[in-house]
Amino acid sequence: MTVQWYPGHMHRTSKAIAERMAEIDVVIELLDARLPGSSANPLLARLRGDRPVLMVLNKQDLADPARTALWLDWYRARTATGALALDAAERAAARLLIDACRALAPGRHGLAKPLRVLICGIPNVGKSTLVNALCGRRMAKTGDEAGITRMEQRILLADDFYLFDTPGMLWPKIEIERSGYFLAASGAIGRNAYDDVEVALELLDVLRADYPERLAQRFGLAAPVEVSATPADQLLTEIGRRRGALQSGGRVDEQKAAERVLADFRSGALGRVTLETPERFVQWQAEADRARQEREAQRVERRQQRHPRQASSR
Repeated sequence: MTVQWYPGHMHRTSKAIAERMAEIDVVIELLDARLPGSSANPLLARLRGDRPVLMVLNKQDLADPARTALWLDWYRARTATGALALDAAERAAARLLIDACRALAPGRHGLAKPLRVLICGIPNVGKSTLVNALCGRRMAKTGDEAGITRMEQRILLADDFYLFDTPGMLWPKIEIERSGYFLAASGAIGRNAYDDVEVALELLDVLRADYPERLAQRFGLAAPVEVSATPADQLLTEIGRRRGALQSGGRVDEQKAAERVLADFRSGALGRVTLETPERFVQWQAEADRARQEREAQRVERRQQRHPRQASSR
């Protein structure tokens, strides 16, 4: 089973966004540049309909530049979609966001037709930091914890530019298993909803294949070629041993080792890494869709077996 987290306040947020959407011209969806597919909210995609959307890959300074370029091209190929990468804390970069929104809705300008923009994103993606940078002052609470923002704010960025800031929101069911683990690794999911060791193992499994040199350098491990050939559980044990995450008798404390791996990923201490490519994500989505269709077919078959007469009458 994948990681799941959809507390009640997120359900309320989704209802509020649905009600607000009728008066919105452009939607900004803030993504984590290290997991641009997994951090895109399918529920938000349904709520916004055919409105123009600006996909903003935040935390680009922590992501692999080559893969960021692939994701920007992938999103820009979509209809009525813009995409850019930035670091939320930099005001100069964040100002690009305003120009990009205006380009997506050129007919909305001036006091008679102000541009109304809704900004959304998963928890802990840096949305509050970006809002503060846009405003030039502290408007929203920030912190390295999922679910800090709980109320919508309306912010006037210019005489004809209204920004509606919404709380971080996930979706009711994360169907791509890897996405659940990646979201947990990024800090987008509440701590009580996942196991640190399981998430760290999934993270190490990707990093040892794609960035073995980063693991070797950060934790003083063997040569990258050996790291890539070492199973994730053995890597976690070795990392724990080298970082002093030990219990009595010299046994490795897997929990502490996992916490160290996750902390280093979130802070960028592992270097610039991106956990997915557009090609991989499309494949994972197709696999999840097939699995969902198979489950639905099995449910239909079970209903038919329980109620054969009803099935035959149809």
